[in-house]
Amino acid sequence: MKNAETPVIKVVLYGAMSSLGSALMAEMLRRQHEVIAILDDLTALAPRPGLRTKPGDLFDPERVKQSVAGASAVICLLNAPGLPMNSEQVERTLIPGPVEQVLAVDALIAGMEAVNISRLFLVGDFAVLDEEQADDDLQRHAAEEVLDALKNSTLQWTLINTPYAAPGLGIEHFSQVSTSLEPGLAESLERLNRVAVGIADELRLNLHVGQHLNFIAAT
Repeated sequence: MKNAETPVIKVVLYGAMSSLGSALMAEMLRRQHEVIAILDDLTALAPRPGLRTKPGDLFDPERVKQSVAGASAVICLLNAPGLPMNSEQVERTLIPGPVEQVLAVDALIAGMEAVNISRLFLVGDFAVLDEEQADDDLQRHAAEEVLDALKNSTLQWTLINTPYAAPGLGIEHFSQVSTSLEPGLAESLERLNRVAVGIADELRLNLHVGQHLNFIAAT
C-alpha cells in the first residue's frame, strides 16, 4: 500500500527486456515506483502492479517526447537487445552499434528537453572513456560524442558502465529469492541486483549528476 503523502516516482525504462532491465524493474517496483517500459511488443511483459508498457521509438525525438512525458526520470540501457525502434530493416533483437547509439542519445536528449524531463541515467559501454588506448576506436568515438551531447544539453545526466550480465534472467528471477539457479546465473543475478539497487539509490538521492560511474563488485 502506498502512502498518499509520498509522491509517485515515475521511471521510464528503455531496454526493459534485458537482464539489467529486469533487475531495474523489480527494484523500482519493490520501492513502489511506477515503471513505464517502452517496448515494441506491449505483450512481452506480464501485467504487474505499478508496471506499464508503452510503444515508442528511441530514434525519433517526437516519439521519445510522447513516451517520456510526465516521467520523473528516464533510464536507457543503450546496448540492450530489443530497444524500441520503428524500423522494418533492422532486426529488433540486435544490439544497436556505436553509430546507432549516438543517434539514439541525440533523439533522447531532444525528446526529454521538449517536455522538460531532466533526469537521465544512461547505461552503456562507457568504460572506453577511461582507457588511454581503446581497443575499439569507433566505440570510443561514439562514447565521446555521447558525452559531448550530454554536456551541451540541459539534462541532469549520469553515465553508468554496463555491468557484465548473463542472458536469460527475467523480472521473475529478481522478484523472488531463488536457490535453484545455476552458479553462473546466481552470481550474475546478485551482481545485477546490486547495480539496480545502486541506480535506484542514485535516483532517490539525486547523486553523481554529470558524472561517469562504474559499479564494482563488492569484495
